[in-house]
Amino acid sequence: MKPSPLLTPREAAAKLGISYPALKHWILAGRIRTVKTPGGHHRIPLESLDEFMPVGAKGPSPRISGRNQLMGTVAEVVIDGLLAKVVLAVGSQRVTAIITADAAHELALKPGDTAFALIKATEVMIARP
Repeated sequence: MKPSPLLTPREAAAKLGISYPALKHWILAGRIRTVKTPGGHHRIPLESLDEFMPVGAKGPSPRISGRNQLMGTVAEVVIDGLLAKVVLAVGSQRVTAIITADAAHELALKPGDTAFALIKATEVMIARP
């Protein structure tokens, strides 16, 4: 049996369509299988990506230009009519997004799932408590 090609973390992140820091977090948390080079660098066997690829994915994953990505755990999903409220726990904070019900169904979101919020803002405000 031919060994699976090994990818660098950056190559694997690009193939999955996630950020490099998110993939490094998965590696350090033991969520994705890696092998270490003699120099101690992580390499990801190609077949390790299979469980993270979207169902029916064909070709390369879409690239996302947004860098403000917050990895977290789905805390709540409420679908009501055409819209869905998704609450993502990011550390001790909560991020709430209103998305279409179709998108929520397509993503098959449920509490406990890992997901990330992409934040694209034209303004950032700073406040003190």
